[in-house]
Amino acid sequence: MAEAMIEFQSVTKQYQSGQPAVDELSMSIDQGSITVFVGPSGCGKTTSLRMINRMVEPTSGTITVGGKDVITVPAAELRRSMGYVMQSSGLMPHRSVLDNIATVPRLNGVSKADARKRAEELLDVVGLASGLGKRYPSQLSGGQQQRVGVARALAADPPVLLMDEPFSAVDPVVRDELQQELLRLQRDLAKTIVFVTHDIDEATVLGDKVAVFAVGGKLAQYATPEEILRAPANEFVASFVGRDRGFRHLAFTAADGVEVHPVPTVTRDGGAVERPDAADGWRLVVDADARPLGWEGPGPDSDLIPGGSLFRPGDTLRRALDSALSSPSGLGVAVDEAGRVSGVVKAAEVLAVIESARQVRQGAL
Repeated sequence: MAEAMIEFQSVTKQYQSGQPAVDELSMSIDQGSITVFVGPSGCGKTTSLRMINRMVEPTSGTITVGGKDVITVPAAELRRSMGYVMQSSGLMPHRSVLDNIATVPRLNGVSKADARKRAEELLDVVGLASGLGKRYPSQLSGGQQQRVGVARALAADPPVLLMDEPFSAVDPVVRDELQQELLRLQRDLAKTIVFVTHDIDEATVLGDKVAVFAVGGKLAQYATPEEILRAPANEFVASFVGRDRGFRHLAFTAADGVEVHPVPTVTRDGGAVERPDAADGWRLVVDADARPLGWEGPGPDSDLIPGGSLFRPGDTLRRALDSALSSPSGLGVAVDEAGRVSGVVKAAEVLAVIESARQVRQGAL
């Protein structure tokens, strides 16, 4: 059983306006896990996060981190002991990327040279080129700024990382990249991460456990993403998760039983090497390294159409079904670990595997 790193014990935050922002919150957050606070606007999730590092002081109750009551630790010292990433990255515009990352180590008394060396190491850790270290925040894209924000939060190697809607201001493609980057970092670093979002999809992708907050600061359900999707605790949770929660639940079932079929391809590299037609005249177009570029429709003069999402080894049934449904040909493109085409999956066969998995689950109940 995992050891608790953060404990909320009957914590309430009451403002003068009347209704509590957080109401009698009790929960235990496991060490080395990602715990996601999710819920509609005004439900107390950000207030709960900020009470951990005393950016907001609780009205009553106790919060402990590593067994120590946070109220006994000076606020500035407490905050320097935790990483904090916010929605807008919060970088100082007049400082270079390296100096931004080095901020907390410098506050903790680390020499400028050592702090900068640590910052240079962290650029690589968060997937940024070393040459970006001399730039200023305004010279970076939104996604790059958020990566710098994560690097800054990690600079003092804190055991706890607080993340307040850090990816909500970037476009969906960059957001997906940042989510996967965070999961990669967590596999390597095993921090205790508390992450706030209003997006249930983001919560289920990232969270080892998910805390669903209801309006009025009440904790409606605290469980694994799979359990919340499979068995919402009440009508509020079911409504918040959405009617398509059955589709989201597929993200927790491996697609091992889905057959990958061979597919003829057309190579586009300055010219075209014709191969036999497939899928009622649809042709899968690849580059010289056999990586998919898209589909050509039936007919000799059809344009290249993007092929939808890809299906990779180890992916889930949700990924398999999405690859087939998002493909113009109705065939999901499967690629190997190097991104080369390995075949295609068929929506009807994915659905058959889903139904078989459902029957197995029903039989186990």
